[in-house]
Amino acid sequence: MLRALILGITGQDGSYLAELLLAHGYEVHGVVRRTSTLDRSRLRHLYEDSTIYKKRLFLHYADLDDPTTLRRVLTNVRPREIYHLAGQSHVGMSFEIPESTCELTAMGTLRLLEMIRDLPEAPKLFHASSSEIFGRPTQSPQDEQTRHAPVNPYGCAKAFATQMVAIYRESIGLFACNGIMYNHESPRRGENFVTRKICRAAVAIKLGRETELVLGDTSAQRDWGDARDYVMGMWLTLQHHTAEDFIFATGRLHSVQDVVEQAFKTVKLNWQDHVRTDERLLRRTEPLRLVGNPEKARRLLGWEPKTSFEELISEMTHAELSALSAV
Repeated sequence: MLRALILGITGQDGSYLAELLLAHGYEVHGVVRRTSTLDRSRLRHLYEDSTIYKKRLFLHYADLDDPTTLRRVLTNVRPREIYHLAGQSHVGMSFEIPESTCELTAMGTLRLLEMIRDLPEAPKLFHASSSEIFGRPTQSPQDEQTRHAPVNPYGCAKAFATQMVAIYRESIGLFACNGIMYNHESPRRGENFVTRKICRAAVAIKLGRETELVLGDTSAQRDWGDARDYVMGMWLTLQHHTAEDFIFATGRLHSVQDVVEQAFKTVKLNWQDHVRTDERLLRRTEPLRLVGNPEKARRLLGWEPKTSFEELISEMTHAELSALSAV
């Protein structure tokens, strides 16, 4: 049985990846942080299943900034594949906590690489990089050769981690890959991300629990895809015969305004009656035209995004409707 370790298993991507690997017959181990408010809601259906939890799914306490605990997990589990999805991933928050963002995202990745290097049999590593490493790119769409030019602490930390993964692959010979992930969403997206905020607000207004939605720059554009499609790309990356970096993106741009209109359309409301902007919510620096070229992933991995933007936002809105109606 193949054995995989997921760092960041309680997150959106980690929970979908756990499901995917279990479906492919893996024994799945996940690293969780020991905190008093640990939220494992995305995994509840798995660890409440007695046929899966502690039989094919195992959770371990460890942390990227606590090398001893992480090294112990690696030594005991001896995974064949590692999926590194952990770290502080909210761009806006990275301006408020830049040091801890860099500590977890940049130095945490370096520490992990050093631990893998010291193992008797080095596992394959997938590192979830981000389109934020490109910042304000000189070319559009971006591909795997586009120069890194981050414009926020999160992007800077990810650029460091991405470069280190490439260095350990090319200089030390680790099977280490970067998946440069463009924005991807799902009903499991965190509530502090704008897509989830919009879908939840549209439903709350529909149900009469709120009256308005306040946003910053609704003209900001992103290349938005479905998290489940992108998780498939992670797995395909480590099944490829050589260690390489891949862009995972849809190749299409949509604006925050598009999210607003699709969410309110789903609940049959006129967004103009409920949405207003507040300049205090504008970001200090906004990346420009971050849209990816996934041609390499299509050609070498057979990867394709399957869910349209409209389907994704509608599904997220319906999920909020089900959740809020039940409260």
